[in-house]
Amino acid sequence: MTRIGVTGHIHLEPLAHRLIRDELVRVLSAHPRVHGVTCLAEGADQLFARAVRECGGTFEVILPVPLSAGPAEMPPAGLLGQARRVSRIAVGGPVEAAYEAASRAVVDRTDILIAVWDGEVCGARGGTAETVAWALRRGREVLRVWPDGARRLTVAVA
Repeated sequence: MTRIGVTGHIHLEPLAHRLIRDELVRVLSAHPRVHGVTCLAEGADQLFARAVRECGGTFEVILPVPLSAGPAEMPPAGLLGQARRVSRIAVGGPVEAAYEAASRAVVDRTDILIAVWDGEVCGARGGTAETVAWALRRGREVLRVWPDGARRLTVAVA
């Protein structure tokens, strides 16, 4: 069984969802038995979980639990209920610390990391670029998925 993790953008344009899902299915189909590992965040992580299931695979979820903030946003119950296993990573400090810890746990539990990523090196602690760098330092194979026509939503920062 191939253990494949995911990191990727949250805010994706609607058209990008289908393009990315189709590419994820193509990449995952190259492995006869897949077990996915994801934080099940909005966007790339949820597209990945659905693609894993479409390919007949299983997945587990690592939920970041920031202790310094209120209740964390939960992924959709239907998708969460399909997970073979759900674990929580509780971390004190800024919210980003919990996401960083969960993303590193995804990398550490997998052989391959799929990065649904436009390649821009920017973003918050625990984000896609940082997770890719962590995976490479840990000797993981990283597959970048960003099909032609995929775009991120422009999100206003308050």
